Amino acid sequence: MFLSRVKSAVVMLAVVVMLGMGLAGSSWLALAVPPPDRTEPRASDAGKTPARIPADQFDKLRALIKPLPGGFDDIPWMTDLWEARKKAAAEGKPLLVWVGDGHPLGWT
Repeated sequence: MFLSRVKSAVVMLAVVVMLGMGLAGSSWLALAVPPPDRTEPRASDAGKTPARIPADQFDKLRALIKPLPGGFDDIPWMTDLWEARKKAAAEGKPLLVWVGDGHPLGWT
């Protein structure tokens, strides 16, 4: 009984080793094949080249996407909730309450 179990284990080990070598061999074969030459454009790449921006329009487009000065840093944020509530009530404006939870560096 013990001998038949050992034989079964040896056969299973041999099958696993052969399968492993077959998979490893195929991956080594895939690594041995050189990558295709991409110096010439493929036929499927036709019409996929990005449009170039003319030099005379570059400054105009850059001005359109450049962030304007001001924003988050220019807002007079208040840290006292009670004072902010009184000011909002006097001006008839809503409150934006920004609450952070957790570690100040974002380590939660």
